[in-house]
Amino acid sequence: MLHRWGRFGILGALILLLVVSGPSLGECSDCPEQDVIRARVANNNEFAFSLYQKIAGAETNLGKNVFFSPYSISTALGMTYAGARGETAEQMAAALRFDAEQESLHRSFRDLAARLDGTGKPYQLKIANTLWGQRNYPFEAKFLSLIGEFYAGGFQTLDFSQAPEPSRMTINQWVERQTADKIRNLLQQGDITSLTRLVLTNAIYFKGEWETPFEKNQTQPALFKVSPGNTAEVPMMVRTGELPYTETDMLQAVELPYAGKDLAMVLLLPKDDLGSLEQKLSRQQVGILMTQMQPTRLSLFLPRFKFDARYALQNKDYLPALGMVDAFDNQKADFFGLTGQKDLYISGVFHKAFIDVNESGTEAAAATAVVVGLKSMPPPPTVFRADHPFFFLIHHKPTGSILFMGRVANPAQ
Repeated sequence: MLHRWGRFGILGALILLLVVSGPSLGECSDCPEQDVIRARVANNNEFAFSLYQKIAGAETNLGKNVFFSPYSISTALGMTYAGARGETAEQMAAALRFDAEQESLHRSFRDLAARLDGTGKPYQLKIANTLWGQRNYPFEAKFLSLIGEFYAGGFQTLDFSQAPEPSRMTINQWVERQTADKIRNLLQQGDITSLTRLVLTNAIYFKGEWETPFEKNQTQPALFKVSPGNTAEVPMMVRTGELPYTETDMLQAVELPYAGKDLAMVLLLPKDDLGSLEQKLSRQQVGILMTQMQPTRLSLFLPRFKFDARYALQNKDYLPALGMVDAFDNQKADFFGLTGQKDLYISGVFHKAFIDVNESGTEAAAATAVVVGLKSMPPPPTVFRADHPFFFLIHHKPTGSILFMGRVANPAQ
């Protein structure tokens, strides 16, 4: 959150998100300004894996489920970057993989958001941005205009200085409305203070049904190997059918499409421990796996899981560990573009995510009579049994943009 040193402060609860329901890093082959969007997606995804390494490897998260929206984080910090200058801007650009000049960068975010719009789709994908500023505070008109033009960000005023708690509740209520009440209490007591001057919020909500659902009556209790000598009983979903699949000596990979096929979940199941796999995860390696996938008849076993996660990304293990340091320093931060002064810094970046993966899918029925003579029994399907910790992501196939990623360490958590 952005804060002012001295008698004023400015805060940004920069990141909010949600994904609901269980589910290729594809190429943007038919979109306008194709090369610009491709570059933005590639850089956003590069940042996604870099941040995942920091979150997953942090001591406080060891053995825990992980889930976040790198797209939401990039977008919210992109809005904040619009006001950054000097060394602060350079560090943010390096950490967040912002390699274009300001206007081109923000235009690429706008064009990508337009491609992600879920209007009229068989799934729900909603992205919303809003700025909450201190009433009567002199924000730069150029900054507010940029946010309105490129991020469709509305500007609302609140009285942080006299009413920090009511202001916090107002923002949290906005988040709840944007995320179908799945993200609650994003900003906790103490996150908003009388020194707060600005909160930048981004919310992303996704709800999709599997293209081919799991049958609920096939779900059975099964053991999930949380760690050596430690198991948990979980509801294990199962389905057999053809899915994009590949494997290496280190992992199995499968893609589960959602209805409409624009969005899909990718599962990476290690053959050994997940930690070894996580250390080698990168945009390039996952992209190679996606190109190697072939339609394969699978028996897929996937635990039902539901959890949320909250991260204070200003923690030294997260964004500062990627090189974004000065933005959080009340002596060095330079956000001159916000107010025409250098007295603002980020005091907190709060991100909360929710995911619910279950059997649900579209309801469909068909009847076809085909008379076939006996030829031979088909070979047994390949088994993909997610009964130990695994990595997953949800991506938008037409653009390749990673919207969410995480790991399931214990579905029963």
